[in-house]
Amino acid sequence: MTSLNEHNIIIFLIEIFILLGLSKFFGEMLRRKGQPAIVAEILVGVILGPSILGRYFPELHGILFPDNDIQKSMLETVAWIGILFFLLDTGLELDFSSAWRQRSDALIIAITGLIVPMCIAFVPCLYIPDEYIGDPNKKIMFALFVSAVMTVSALPVTARVMRNFNLYKTDLGFLIMSALTVNDILGWVAFTLILGFFTTSHVNFGNAAVIILATTGFTVICLSYGRLFTEKIISNIQKAKLPEPSSSLTFIVLLGLACGALTSLIGINALFGFFIAGIMAGEARSLSEKTRQVISQMVFSIFVPLFFATIGLNIDVLKNFNWMLAAFVFVIGVLGRFAGAWLGVLFTRQPRSNILLISLSHVAGGEMQIVVSMIAFNAKLISETVFVSIIFGTIASSIALGPLIAWALKIRKQVSFLEFFSRENIIPSLLMTDKDSALVELCANGAAAIQMNEKDLYAIVKKREDDMSTGLEEGIAIPHARLTNIMKPTIVFGRSKDGIEWNSPDGKPANHIFLILTPLTNEDSQVQILRNIVCGFRNEENRKKVLGADDNREILDIFKEIFKDAQLKN
Repeated sequence: MTSLNEHNIIIFLIEIFILLGLSKFFGEMLRRKGQPAIVAEILVGVILGPSILGRYFPELHGILFPDNDIQKSMLETVAWIGILFFLLDTGLELDFSSAWRQRSDALIIAITGLIVPMCIAFVPCLYIPDEYIGDPNKKIMFALFVSAVMTVSALPVTARVMRNFNLYKTDLGFLIMSALTVNDILGWVAFTLILGFFTTSHVNFGNAAVIILATTGFTVICLSYGRLFTEKIISNIQKAKLPEPSSSLTFIVLLGLACGALTSLIGINALFGFFIAGIMAGEARSLSEKTRQVISQMVFSIFVPLFFATIGLNIDVLKNFNWMLAAFVFVIGVLGRFAGAWLGVLFTRQPRSNILLISLSHVAGGEMQIVVSMIAFNAKLISETVFVSIIFGTIASSIALGPLIAWALKIRKQVSFLEFFSRENIIPSLLMTDKDSALVELCANGAAAIQMNEKDLYAIVKKREDDMSTGLEEGIAIPHARLTNIMKPTIVFGRSKDGIEWNSPDGKPANHIFLILTPLTNEDSQVQILRNIVCGFRNEENRKKVLGADDNREILDIFKEIFKDAQLKN
């Protein structure tokens, strides 16, 4: 039995240094150009793996990445830690309760987004040659799996694009994220069932029933009683004033480990357990946005880059790349997800102006596709060529998402923005120092402007705030509501020089609070107002000017200057 020695550790540290350093460096370069970092992470692995370095510089490749079991196992262990924590963080980012409250529209879009792509992809997948199938005798399982992969949209990628275009906190962005959340959960359940059927030696009615009941039962229990238990534990951690965010982070990791071990014991993939554990933890309202950001930054700074980089180390992309198959996976996936979302929106009450943007937000296949495909590849359900094709389709569709969303926003009807401000609706010094009281003060002003009962307005605004915090970075908050009794938008601005805690991602208190009231029938106005506010207040000098203004008249003059420039940039 060969044991771990000092040389193995030195090589391992060098490997991690190279993979992590290059992945983060090139990932940051791509991120600044508006592209997902996953592209750089996988390419680093491809360059350092058998595709490039191993083919053209085999001796150097052998020194850096020696072909022995211990060295491979060490990297493989790190990769598995990366994938487990990636699933945990993905679940943490989902907002199941808010998505469930949006079920009238989000559930419809999510269900069509699951069924339509599978139907579009299933029959063509049956005609893929046997040489690309792990086990030709299980061709139906293969077709089902590839069809299921086609349904998975890139929620993390889409969320980043929504943030880049200042759409994430709008009602439209909220609907898109809710639909993708439900789609992710349904897609993972479908994938878990298919993988369970494949790994079962003899699939009969009894085995199928056990897999379905185990998967469904585990999911339902965790998303009902499990999330209440998790909320109670995290809340007690806060009350006990234990060190944060370390205490919450430790509990969430332990929860992931417990759920992963439990799903493995009942015959479900451990990754599904980590995914559900993340959802349960994400439901805890007492878990601050800042703590969530700390967890996400830890995962995406270390574990995720290493995981995706190691994928390229283990496959020969040049040897296994097939243009026809890659194009097939890309086209079928993009068209299927687009058509599924488009059909779903037609069955909802969404205005027609939203159909294109919602449908395009579903086209990208993201990190989750690669994760589930890697599991299927390891289980010999798909061949290396199919795996490479899925990676290509994922990267290509993720790269295309940003330009597609930009185009969809550009062709939307533009609205005038500055006319929605008035001196009477600017509060130069908010009297209240906490979030709920500040909302009451803002709603009192807004209700007078639109001739509405202030308690009714506050109830609507508060419900929207409870669904998803509207705190943004750099001291900005944008509480908002869409109302049936107004004809044009109204904006109420409140300034707090000391700042009000608003559960913002960067942990900073809100100094600039915009209450945005828009007609229910006009989604364009809310989207464009929020984008202009974020664009104008992204500049630190503009924020300082508003904080230093003497009264509401001066603030309004500054707004005219800021948002005139912001509209030109948009």
